[in-house]
Amino acid sequence: MPQLGLLRGRAWTVLLGQLRRPPGSVCIRAVRSHSQVAEALFASQLKPHQEKSNFIIKTPKGTRDLSPQQMVVREKILDVIVSCFKRHGAKGLDTPAFELKEMLTEKYGEDSGLIYDLKDQGGELLSLRYDLTVPFARYLAMNKVKKMKRYHVGKVWRRESPTKVQGRYREFYQCDFDIAGQFDPMIPDAECLKIMCEILSGLQLGDFLIKISWKDVRHEMVVKKGLAPEVADQIGDYVQCHGGISLVEQMFQDPRLSQNKQVLEGLGDLKLLFEYLTLFGVAEKVSFDLSLARGLDYYTGVIYEAVLLQTPVHAKEEPLNVGSVAAGGRYDGLVGMFDPRGHKVPCVGLSIGVERIFSILEQRMKTFGEKIRTTETQVFVATPQKNFLQERLKLIAELWDAGIKAELMYKNNPKLLPQLHYCENMGIPLVVITGEQELKEGVITLRSVASREEVAIKRENLVAEIQKRLSES
Repeated sequence: MPQLGLLRGRAWTVLLGQLRRPPGSVCIRAVRSHSQVAEALFASQLKPHQEKSNFIIKTPKGTRDLSPQQMVVREKILDVIVSCFKRHGAKGLDTPAFELKEMLTEKYGEDSGLIYDLKDQGGELLSLRYDLTVPFARYLAMNKVKKMKRYHVGKVWRRESPTKVQGRYREFYQCDFDIAGQFDPMIPDAECLKIMCEILSGLQLGDFLIKISWKDVRHEMVVKKGLAPEVADQIGDYVQCHGGISLVEQMFQDPRLSQNKQVLEGLGDLKLLFEYLTLFGVAEKVSFDLSLARGLDYYTGVIYEAVLLQTPVHAKEEPLNVGSVAAGGRYDGLVGMFDPRGHKVPCVGLSIGVERIFSILEQRMKTFGEKIRTTETQVFVATPQKNFLQERLKLIAELWDAGIKAELMYKNNPKLLPQLHYCENMGIPLVVITGEQELKEGVITLRSVASREEVAIKRENLVAEIQKRLSES
């Protein structure tokens, strides 16, 4: 029977009104006790909900919950990515989850139809952010920032058809790194590609290849065809080719290309880029590929994307088709679109496909049945006897204050065996046990969960001994 304390709002007001009626009133005669009044009113509140028999509890299409086990994997992925960003000197930045609609329109070309628009809120037309690049450009223009190296990890939203098998969702995380400012050619671009290689290697996803192209070169050669028709058709064969610096040099020396200044300038920059990539030790991971075309309108120069080669890391794994796992490029004109005077701030950056990478690692976990710890608890405070809650509370507070990650069971008189089983199941390495004998002798029993060996440690030396063992593990 529901308790009176569960009643809320109008139900409680009605109940008080009923109880204040005269003793002989009809309402009080209809029920014999206050608890029956409470029960009747509580049932009337539940009735509308009971009629929703077809109601299904689920997440919206294209979204998902992440279990504690999945969160551990995601946090490890993000740690590898953010650590790399910081290693290269990037500053953290965050922007609102939604922007003024006019800030996002005409920035994404055909993909603009995938933007989530919100209802009118106090006279402002708003949209959920589609990516982290356009808000970054808006931030630079609004704050008149001319140089910045930043990273940003945050959710974005797109109204596209989700495909969970390929790690595509309507709500997902992006991890971006960008360099804004006027610098000598290709140095920031080369660093972005170096970062991409470091992250993909650090995540141990298997062999990968980064395809790069030059938007203006491709546009001139394939779209505009500013050369003579027969020459353009011959040069179009390059679109089917891919390779490293040797291919760039071959195109650079092709007399047919010398007729177009813009193509030559682009190829010259690509040659310089490959020279820097060679010095960074990642040139073999990068391939020049004119067939590459990124869909977003704001790219102006070099563009690139990383794909996994269909070679599983482990023999039992099946290849997972997830498309590109990282992408980026140069966008020198985007900031100027927000500036009233059109002042440009050249930018280049990259974005890591966290969801697709997570799909790969999640499949690997299922294939090999990997067990994942969902907590970082280092020590469990236990007792085999009754009436030792106060001692356990004092002991765990001492561990917490020393920076040691510790837990205890929320019972006054827990039995020892369930406490030890909990430690084994959760992968907690150490147990400290206090009881009558330990209290009498001024010691604490320290137990290794893996070996089940126990030693008596003086109470005052316990924290130091635990810290020593944890540092050795």
